[in-house]
Amino acid sequence: MAATPTPTRARSRRLEVRTTEAERDLIDRAAAETGTDLSAFVIAHLTDAARQVLADRDRFVLAPEAAAAWEDINRRPARKLPGLKRLSQRPSPFTE
Repeated sequence: MAATPTPTRARSRRLEVRTTEAERDLIDRAAAETGTDLSAFVIAHLTDAARQVLADRDRFVLAPEAAAAWEDINRRPARKLPGLKRLSQRPSPFTE
């Protein structure tokens, strides 16, 4: 997974993370391999991970076949549900 570059701007908040020696060595090696400094590497990968976690909560990403199936389902006409229509016409039990 390629890290999304973070635009250069003044950063005003600090993030501290504790790691094991092995984790830190691994992260340092990976940052060096990408040719970025440690902060840029960590910020890029953390923000990518955060976007992935949040993606399922605010948008759907589907494979092309699944997207086509989804569109086919949504093009179908709405079914008539007489019971639901009767229920929606009843007065709410929560109003006075």
